[in-house]
Amino acid sequence: MNYEVKHLKINFKTLEEFKKFKEYGIQELSMLEELHAKISDNEINSPFYGIYFGNSLVARMSLYKRNKQYDQYFKPPQTYIEVWKLEVLSDFQRKGLGQTLVEYAKSFQLPIKTSPRVKSSDFWSKMGFVPVTYDIDRDLGENPLIWLPNGVSEQK
Repeated sequence: MNYEVKHLKINFKTLEEFKKFKEYGIQELSMLEELHAKISDNEINSPFYGIYFGNSLVARMSLYKRNKQYDQYFKPPQTYIEVWKLEVLSDFQRKGLGQTLVEYAKSFQLPIKTSPRVKSSDFWSKMGFVPVTYDIDRDLGENPLIWLPNGVSEQK
C-alpha cells in the first residue's frame, strides 16, 4: 500500500493528535503555548511530517535542516537533515509507514543523521543507516546513525 507523507500544519487539532505518541513532549507544548499566545487556529510553520489513516495521524517524524557550518558528520561538510521523533502508533507498525517517512526524508538527497531510540537499530539498518565513528565530545553519549547519498562519506 502507498502512503502519502504530508507536511503537518501545527494547529490545535494536530497538537491534540500528538498526545497519542510516546515522544510527546516539550517541543509540542511550546508550539501549543505559541498558538495560545496568538489566540489563533492558524497554522504555525512546523518541522513535522506525518501519515494519516482516514482522519487520524498514525505516523510522524520531524525533520530539521542543519547548516553546513555546523556539520561534524559528513565529508565534504554540507547542509544535512536531522530526523527526530520518528514514531508510528503501535496498531500501525510493521505496515511500511516508518519506511515511507524515511524514504521521504531521503528524497531531499541530503545526508541524514538520526539518534535511534531504544530497540530501533534494526529498522535503521534496514533503511541503509550506519553508525558513525563515536566521538565522545561530539556525540555526548548518543550513538548517531547516518545515511550517505552518493558522493558523501563520513567525516572522521
